[in-house]
Amino acid sequence: GTGRIAERFIPEVKLVSGINAQGVYNPNIDSAERFAKKWQVDYYSTVEDFFEAVDAVYIATPHETHYDYIKMSLEHGKHVLCEKPMVLSKVQAEELFTYAEERNLILFEGIKTAYCPGFSKLLGIACSGMIGSIRNVEACFTKLENPNSRELTDIKYGGSFMELGSYVMLPIMKIFGTKPDDILFDSIKAENGIDLFTKVYFKYPNGIATATCGLGVKSAGQLIISGTKGYIIVEAPWWKTTYFEVHHENPDEVEKYSEGFLGDGLRYEISDFLSMINGNRNSDFKLTRKDSIAMAGIMEIFLKEHR
Repeated sequence: GTGRIAERFIPEVKLVSGINAQGVYNPNIDSAERFAKKWQVDYYSTVEDFFEAVDAVYIATPHETHYDYIKMSLEHGKHVLCEKPMVLSKVQAEELFTYAEERNLILFEGIKTAYCPGFSKLLGIACSGMIGSIRNVEACFTKLENPNSRELTDIKYGGSFMELGSYVMLPIMKIFGTKPDDILFDSIKAENGIDLFTKVYFKYPNGIATATCGLGVKSAGQLIISGTKGYIIVEAPWWKTTYFEVHHENPDEVEKYSEGFLGDGLRYEISDFLSMINGNRNSDFKLTRKDSIAMAGIMEIFLKEHR
């Protein structure tokens, strides 16, 4: 793919030792040629030529094409880093992870927040008992998108939840797990039926959570984790997690934490992807196979209910 995220990916690759961008494939040859010239990489007119030239594949194409490109890449013996949402059904996710495992290949979903240092620190503190037992998670990510963008004109696969849902589901899954007792969606839709703003309510045995995302409605993009002894608040952009505070009943008792977030943050996921290819599985916990499968399942439910 040669879209906006691919444009951000190439400079980040250059900052990770041991990996480099070799070439690009896009069925639109003109687009591939322009991209290759700009970033000084090769471009390939056929996908077979592309696979011959690389060891691993980064997929940054429209959501609905991910499954076919992942499957094709794995069939050619290539490790895969795929943009979120990786696929749009639970069965597809399970199939691809099994396929990769059988061939000793790495399949890796690129939700950059999962791999950034600040988010790992945040989860560690949240689960340490410092705020007691966690009972509520509220994650919100909104931005105002151009009305003519793909995200707001693609009737089938556009909309706020398809675009941003992976981010807001991430902290909920990491804290409460992948098996909520109940899920409920509420959306504000545009005239074409695409969701401009969506809230997803999760009910767990010992807690509740809300994931909010929007492309046509702007809200305060906070992450709040509430426990029996206090709460953690991360202001927008929490998905880059550079600073957060732990608050307690005594308003004067506040712990403050900070962590660096460099560039676009893609370097962290690229580094972990490379590390896993090289046999170091220490990054497995950051975004597990179960996490990705569960998110794909929720995307599937949303599509069935709202498309």
